Amino acid sequence: MKNILVLFVVLLAVLFQAQNLEKLSNEINEEGIALYRSEMASWYGTDVFRANYENMENVGGYFSYLDDSVPKCIFFSKDNKVIATIAFPTNYNPKDANLDLKERDFTPIEREYFAIRQNALAKIKTDTIFKSYQNTSFNIVPFIQKNVKKVYVLTGPSVNNVVVFGNDYLLTFNNKNEVKNVEKLHNSMIPTSIQDEKVGKTVSGVHSHIIEKWLTITPTDICTLMLYHNLTNWDSYTVVSKKYVSIWNSNNKLVIMKTENFKNMAENILKNKDKTESKEKTE
Repeated sequence: MKNILVLFVVLLAVLFQAQNLEKLSNEINEEGIALYRSEMASWYGTDVFRANYENMENVGGYFSYLDDSVPKCIFFSKDNKVIATIAFPTNYNPKDANLDLKERDFTPIEREYFAIRQNALAKIKTDTIFKSYQNTSFNIVPFIQKNVKKVYVLTGPSVNNVVVFGNDYLLTFNNKNEVKNVEKLHNSMIPTSIQDEKVGKTVSGVHSHIIEKWLTITPTDICTLMLYHNLTNWDSYTVVSKKYVSIWNSNNKLVIMKTENFKNMAENILKNKDKTESKEKTE
């Protein structure tokens, strides 16, 4: 009876752990997809805006956000007035974008996005935690969900044939839109070639995490993978750490498992493969 109870407790612990990892996977994946949708609106919104707006000296900046699931890119003037609103359909085709060049005030939610975006920009300019690298620039992505205010800062390459992971940061804010905390999501910058001189076009990739709080794949990793998928065509990508192995695939599915479980699974696959090959040789 005692052994049965012990086994039952172990099974419950395993099930609870699996449910927690599935919940964590869903949360990270959903946030990564939301960041991607915002960044796509910024990418294509900038193209649409520049093609239709002449007085560029009047521009103070821009940001994107999801308005009831509709991606919108907002450009504002140096007087902090909205001078362009570009809304996108799910295909992000610039030809299908809804462009409004009427000057107006920020809506209440836009004013919140504007405030944390500007405060993040000021922090980037003064805090030495932020590192700049040649042929890169920072992308500022304000994010508000369930009254939680964040700004993700990603590093984007200004040269071709490179996908940049890392050198990304997360700023969190209080209810007054003041910066509460700044943290690095990766320990360094990880440039990855799309086309390798020796092996040709890469088909996948992997990098490791060592920052204790960010041992799984990050929302910024997922955002980057989705942004560059049309160039890389990577079917999958793996992030490893001492505690977790995160596997993302191009169907926007994410699986996170304990590193020890992943190693055991890999060892069993190799053992079964060796047994199969040995059997085939003796037959």
